[in-house]
Amino acid sequence: MLPTNNWLRACLDSGRHMLRPAARPVHRGFAMSTVMVPVRALGAQHRERIATHLLALGERDRYLRFGYTASDEQVRRYVELLDFERDEVFGIFNRRLQLIAMAHVAFAPTDDYHSCAEFGVSVLASARGRGYGGRLFERAVMLARNRGVRMMFIHALTENTAMLRIARSAGARVRQEGSESEAYLQLPPAGLDTRVSEIVAEQFAEVDYQLKKQARQFWSLLADMQEIRQGVRDGRHQAAE
Repeated sequence: MLPTNNWLRACLDSGRHMLRPAARPVHRGFAMSTVMVPVRALGAQHRERIATHLLALGERDRYLRFGYTASDEQVRRYVELLDFERDEVFGIFNRRLQLIAMAHVAFAPTDDYHSCAEFGVSVLASARGRGYGGRLFERAVMLARNRGVRMMFIHALTENTAMLRIARSAGARVRQEGSESEAYLQLPPAGLDTRVSEIVAEQFAEVDYQLKKQARQFWSLLADMQEIRQGVRDGRHQAAE
């Protein structure tokens, strides 16, 4: 979800509380997973893959992701407006190089709110129950800290219990107003550990992606060879008749 005026206003309001400790700071309630999942950064060259992923979401999933039942045209418009130079977009690929989960960390468009960012995530129904949403949130927190963000926002529908559960488990404060909820998580400053972790995570994801890509190319080559061999056998059989 792209930043809105309400989001910016909430960022400014919540920033006033940063002078005193949060009730549940991130370093107490949020523990990085010890199991590495390859999360790869996405760029402008991945727009079509991102669109394919989001268009594969069902009506209810689109409703939970965007806050309304986005049409195909609205989804494509969202993808076209992604600013890969300002924001962070990243995802998880399966062995078929299908984008099965992705997240968008939207940074403020002006310097007035440079310490704030908003997190949005989507996971295909076939990939649910594997903790991918949590892994993407971990990555988002790491990237945000390295970009100097002190407050991460999650704007979600109150019925989006999975997203709010991730936020609460990280120590976020959740404010509910009718059908909508606003969660914000105070982040500690970046350190050497977060910067090194980002480098390691990016390298791990890139190696994983290249291996999957090579595997697909290899299996495609084998399939072509099998077709050729079958053609040769068929030709020999016809010649013998």
